[in-house]
Amino acid sequence: MKKKILVEGMKCENCVKHVKEAVGSVEGVISADVNLSNKSVIIETNTEVSDEAIKLAVNSEKYKVVDL
Repeated sequence: MKKKILVEGMKCENCVKHVKEAVGSVEGVISADVNLSNKSVIIETNTEVSDEAIKLAVNSEKYKVVDL
């Protein structure tokens, strides 16, 4: 399954790395493709992953999910 989220607060490639690692650490996520220019993340999962789990992971890195 694929899911697109929008993340506020990313400003550089280091931010991209942090968001990618945070989302990738969520159980069930098999890939996270972060696009800095449009502030989006395409997440691919192999099971159902809750929106709340993704939000918590992104928020833990001090970024904000603005759309799921």
